[in-house]
Amino acid sequence: MTALPTRRIEAWRYADLKAVAALWPPPPARPVLVPAGETREEVVRVRDGGIHDLRVELAAGATLRLVILLRSAAYARVSVEAHLHEGAHLDLGGILLGDGDAAQEIVTDVRHNEPGASSRQRIRLVLDDRATGTYLGRIAVARDAQKSDAEQSARALVLKRTATANLKPELEIFADDVRCAHGCTVGELDKAARFYLQSRGLCRAEADALLTRAFLADALTGLQDNASREGLEAETAAWLEQRS
Repeated sequence: MTALPTRRIEAWRYADLKAVAALWPPPPARPVLVPAGETREEVVRVRDGGIHDLRVELAAGATLRLVILLRSAAYARVSVEAHLHEGAHLDLGGILLGDGDAAQEIVTDVRHNEPGASSRQRIRLVLDDRATGTYLGRIAVARDAQKSDAEQSARALVLKRTATANLKPELEIFADDVRCAHGCTVGELDKAARFYLQSRGLCRAEADALLTRAFLADALTGLQDNASREGLEAETAAWLEQRS
């Protein structure tokens, strides 16, 4: 049996280890394989907690558009280990919605193994009550993976100051001809934007919901399937209505 993780392991640094112990050992990682030159879209929803590991393999010229939605009342963790081969493209959007006192985590490890691959990550967290939301994101570019192009954006919106957001982006680059960038922010709703919407006739709850939906929309921009995108938008809107 694999040993329980500790906080000395960076990928488990902010985890609820008591909850992890109750779920250990986790199920095997689910493989997501996209053959050379093919394009796939996939949505992963987690509503009932648990540890969910994905092992992504993108062959040469393959494209994967992946969206993760976490909104669980119990501890939940989704980790993605992605391997990109020559000319592959990964578009990863993540939405984490937290309320109550549960901890939820999205952990990504995107590895550019061969030249010319690209990746985009857009992770958005909305946290209410005493919830804890964590995003740990690593981009690794191998020595021979020249012309790699990687971007990572992580933002957390804290609806109450009793909630906790942990964001940690990481770049590990061994090639010298690459384009890589990352950034993260944690904040509250824009008071000026809220005032503007209220001055146009919206109540505070309606203004806050509209601003939050706009905040989350970035995570869904990679999806081409309208039905999938509209379903996720409806699910996040329903969660937000419960907050008003």
